[in-house]
Amino acid sequence: MKQTNLKIVSDAQASGSARSARPVIEIKGVSKTYKTQDGEVPSLRPLDFDINEGEFLVVVGPSGCGKSTLLKLIAGLLPPSAGEIRVENRVVTSPHRDVGIVFQSALLLPWRRVLENVMMPVEVKGLPIEEYRRRALDLIKMVGLDGFERKYPWQLSGGMQQRAAICRALVHDPKIVLMDEPFGALDEIVRDHLNEQLLELWARTDKTICFVTHSIPEAVYLSTKIVVMSPRPGRVTDVIESTLPKERPLDIRETEEFLAIAHRVREGLRAGHSYDE
Repeated sequence: MKQTNLKIVSDAQASGSARSARPVIEIKGVSKTYKTQDGEVPSLRPLDFDINEGEFLVVVGPSGCGKSTLLKLIAGLLPPSAGEIRVENRVVTSPHRDVGIVFQSALLLPWRRVLENVMMPVEVKGLPIEEYRRRALDLIKMVGLDGFERKYPWQLSGGMQQRAAICRALVHDPKIVLMDEPFGALDEIVRDHLNEQLLELWARTDKTICFVTHSIPEAVYLSTKIVVMSPRPGRVTDVIESTLPKERPLDIRETEEFLAIAHRVREGLRAGHSYDE
């Protein structure tokens, strides 16, 4: 039976896994073109990069560059127009169960309480209810929502709703978590706090995370590796390995090392805008 207790890892283990050479997600020559009544609309140019086990990879790029499309391709919610995506060395051809997704909006069902919303993937996948209920309660406590298990979404702030959505994405213990600008609609103070909580959650659970954003500071603060994309149709303009330490207080954003990485991201974004066919 699948172990459902939260996996807690040491700093050394977490740091080592984030730098693992074993790719969990392989993106090989992947492009996407949408067919519309007005003709074909290219969304992504051919992409080639890997996401390693335990890595926190952030894809940063301007709005409309195909970041969300990329996540849907990885999740198997959309087929690529060309190329292939492999997860754990298996070609993705349909939605797969070993992934959790956090969307831009929390998308909690208003008639279900917090714990009931978090438990939805368990019910859909037919997993043992009582066993995973303990995991759900552990996650709720980990993100600071203990005491709100029986509240309805309308009784929560936007940040609290997103924390519940993160618990929902993790409750079935997926190896991979895909996050589509989950904090983009929140104010800066709440966003900073959730960024800190997310890093702590990643360190404690050792998940492989692919996070998309158009915020340069958020990308640098969260990532072990950054993929910089151009405007639509999106292509990779740079891949940056972070040199920041695992422990990251918010004031690390004022250091020369952080600012140097942010400058390189900004240069990659500028290079994308200056790209000429």
